[in-house]
Amino acid sequence: MRKSKAKRKQPTPQKTIIRREYAAAQGGRLTSDWMAAGTSQDSELYSSLTTLRNRSRQMIRDNPHAANLRRIIQDNVVGTGIGIQCQILNNDGVSDDRLNNQIEEAWKEWSEKETCHTAGQLCLSDLLRLVIGAVFQDGEAFIRKVPMAFGGGKIPLALEIIEPDLIFDQGVSIYQSRNHTVRLGVEVDEWNRPVAYWMRRAHPGDMSFVGQSVTGAGLRRIPADEIEHLYLIERWPQTRGTPWMHSVLRRMRDMGGYTESELVAARASANVLGFIERQDMTPDEMQEDPRKREQTIASEPGEIRRLYGGETFTGFAPSRPNSNLDPFMRYMLREVAAGVGVSYESLSRDYSQSNYSSSRLALLDDRNLWRVLQGWLIRNYLTPIYRRWLDAAVLSGVLDIPDYFSNKKRYQAVRFKPRGWSWVDPQKEVQAYALAVANGFMSRSDVIAAIGNGQDREDVDKAIKRDREGAAALGLQFDPTIKQSSPGTKVDETNLNDTGQ
Repeated sequence: MRKSKAKRKQPTPQKTIIRREYAAAQGGRLTSDWMAAGTSQDSELYSSLTTLRNRSRQMIRDNPHAANLRRIIQDNVVGTGIGIQCQILNNDGVSDDRLNNQIEEAWKEWSEKETCHTAGQLCLSDLLRLVIGAVFQDGEAFIRKVPMAFGGGKIPLALEIIEPDLIFDQGVSIYQSRNHTVRLGVEVDEWNRPVAYWMRRAHPGDMSFVGQSVTGAGLRRIPADEIEHLYLIERWPQTRGTPWMHSVLRRMRDMGGYTESELVAARASANVLGFIERQDMTPDEMQEDPRKREQTIASEPGEIRRLYGGETFTGFAPSRPNSNLDPFMRYMLREVAAGVGVSYESLSRDYSQSNYSSSRLALLDDRNLWRVLQGWLIRNYLTPIYRRWLDAAVLSGVLDIPDYFSNKKRYQAVRFKPRGWSWVDPQKEVQAYALAVANGFMSRSDVIAAIGNGQDREDVDKAIKRDREGAAALGLQFDPTIKQSSPGTKVDETNLNDTGQ
């Protein structure tokens, strides 16, 4: 019987599967070490917030560029302060100047440090600068509205600054009553709306601190309506803020280490002038312990001393500091500036690498950022505090507004006046603003708000009126169309409108 030959099975052709995916999500040899976790924002902050905050503070203490970044933000967002202009209207639609002035004066008086700050050390402008600096440095700021009068004031309201270290952020737990969740020290409801803040009674950096549970005796629960929590939300849900330098802290530290290494190398290079070499040595000298021979020669600047027989001098002239130090540091500073969001020119104070046009564009980009931050600070900090202050001022009798609580929207109408900026090219920009006003593209109020450094149109108009009345009282009359004559030029006195000359 013949054996049948077994048929060999032909290999089944494999089908090529093509998957659509982003290039950044593809695997392979070049991306095998690219690990990215899918944790929530709060989970990432839980494991790194304290370290980020401490390193950010240390960098601001020791690094001049980090300290300058915080100062830049404080100066441009707050400057010398943010004023208010009440905009209460009468029933006929005309501004109620009497009540507006009364409220503005009461606000100005309360803004002094004795009545505004619970400790009596910070006026409102100082508080604003501290708050925006803390948001940059720590990622967040906490302000408690205390319903008490301080410093002899009559309005029962003052502000307390609370450092983020006092927030009990050790873990996530369930607060059994009302089934609220405590996330990084913030008690939230099912919609992630803050309900209360759990705070330590003592700063953990002031003394030895022993961790306690949420219901422990070392903590206090402060209702959320007493706290203004300022931070920029980058992902949702996000319960706490992130320091603004989180993406550049390592680069700034590397820059500091590299700069220190260059300085050490430069100092060593400057200290070593050269080397003494012996061409021939006697057998006794060769057997002598080298530690007994003099290894260094003390010298004064510009002096080379002794050469014994058989000795030659070889000079030491290293290229320190490194010639590539300046362009490398400029490159690193550009990365730091991009990570924080400011221009390289503002951060470095170096305008040697730019011309007028590029510097002007950088300044305009910066000012757009400052306006965004000013609006954010006004909406999230000043507006709720002003409304709480106005309620307290009416309740205490400092402001007499009988129908206030039945018509709060009308009486709370206010416009805040943040700082502005002067012109980059005064002549061209004044002409541009004048054309915009003349053609109806802008109003005088818009122009003054942009460049008036906290003033408004009413302030400017009143100042102009006072100046003109004062000049008229002295018999002076000025005509801005008259040009100044150059020295030695004969002037026709009949064209002078200044009657005081």
